Amino acid sequence: MNLHKLTIDAKGIHYKELNEMIENALNEGYKEIDLINVNGQRYIGDGLTFPDRKLNIYGTPGNDMAAFMNGLTIEVFANGQDGIGNTMNAGKIIVHGSAGDILGYGMRGGEIFIKGDVGYRVGIHMKEYQDKIPVLVVGGKAGDFLGEYMAGGRIIVLGLTLKDGEPITGLYCGTGMHGGVMYLRGELQPYQLGKEVKVVDMEDEDYKFIDKYVTEFVKLFGYSKEYIMSKPFYKLIPYNKRPYGKLYAY
Repeated sequence: MNLHKLTIDAKGIHYKELNEMIENALNEGYKEIDLINVNGQRYIGDGLTFPDRKLNIYGTPGNDMAAFMNGLTIEVFANGQDGIGNTMNAGKIIVHGSAGDILGYGMRGGEIFIKGDVGYRVGIHMKEYQDKIPVLVVGGKAGDFLGEYMAGGRIIVLGLTLKDGEPITGLYCGTGMHGGVMYLRGELQPYQLGKEVKVVDMEDEDYKFIDKYVTEFVKLFGYSKEYIMSKPFYKLIPYNKRPYGKLYAY
């Protein structure tokens, strides 16, 4: 029996049954699963710990895909919905389209690559610990509250879908941010920034970091690396690590 690859037709299957089928197949030893005819089923890949396995999704998965995921590669050949990578610990997510709101909510590890645009509150509450640093790369633009209350990790926004004069992100970027770094390939106006974040000069290590993830982005989605790197990046960091420290009695 060939346990290398399995195809599961998700048409008309309830999300609970579908997720049980996926987990059972991975436990049986299948290395790669093609999910076809996916149409809004929620919680795909949640909590799974299979670092050497891959899930290919054809269709649009529902909310909270890959929440609490501990290791798996998920590639979506369509758009994604809200809450992708919610509190994700490890693994890799690739979306050949756009994604919705709260992408990477509380993300604690792993990598997410989105080819297109993303919605509101992307990267909210991202965090890092020692060498466990989550990374989120967006090919297009982001909505309001990008990096809200961000405590760690890295966000890269490339702005490749922008029209002339269109901003790379919405309002309140970095509101409540107290850790981590954001890199935006496009200039921000002061009114777009939360009061807790500032723009600082790029350093050599920043360019090395961006180069690594742009190289991976180009490999996944086929853009020109030279074109992406020809435009300046802006680095955003928080003013301090305890912006609300005075609200507490200690």
